[in-house]
Amino acid sequence: MSQLFNVYCDESCHLENDQIPVMVLGAVWCPQNICGKIARDIRAIQVKHGLKPGYEIKWTKVSQAKQTFYCELVEYFFANPDLHFRGVVVPDKKKLDHAQFGQSHDQFYYKMFFYVLRNVLETNNKYRVYLDIKDTQGRERLDSLTDVLHNAKYDFDRQSIERIQHVRSHEVEQLQLTDLFIGALAYAHRGLTSNPGKLAVINKIKKLSGKSLIYNTLPTERKFNIFVWEAQ
Repeated sequence: MSQLFNVYCDESCHLENDQIPVMVLGAVWCPQNICGKIARDIRAIQVKHGLKPGYEIKWTKVSQAKQTFYCELVEYFFANPDLHFRGVVVPDKKKLDHAQFGQSHDQFYYKMFFYVLRNVLETNNKYRVYLDIKDTQGRERLDSLTDVLHNAKYDFDRQSIERIQHVRSHEVEQLQLTDLFIGALAYAHRGLTSNPGKLAVINKIKKLSGKSLIYNTLPTERKFNIFVWEAQ
């Protein structure tokens, strides 16, 4: 029987000339009919830790003072069988040769989002895809991603993807989880160690996922899936 899923996509360090070598894109997804319950669960965890319901979960906010809160969020994700994550890591943007492949950095970015979603979407289910609204070019970004998905050789038809639209991350808890996990992947791949709170969250993810965060998982991994893309 067909099921409807919401997919929440975000990216970190995706700009071509931001002087950060790593680029990470990712998605958290869950059945549409329990999205409200998941949001309520997360708000309850916030209140438990003395935060206001609606506090925006962000990797940049992870600190030693808040590490128990963020670690409990990670525990909640891994304990909930309906929540899933997929991350795609580009370890070194300096190795990208867009001219050789006749593409712009923007086109490469959409291609990478295709790599995120191809392991999420299953042909017998339906999906609503949500992206964090980042800038004034939002509509063009949505149209480009829609074209990439619908024209891909995997042939995701317009029936399986019901919609692709923007949302504001501070209003959507699942999108904030995506931000947390792609931030952790970027931090791990950059080899950073200066923030003990962030290291505690990364170690919690490693322990509960059984993954190093540095290497590919099996493509069939459904809970915490990682694909490290290497330039040819």
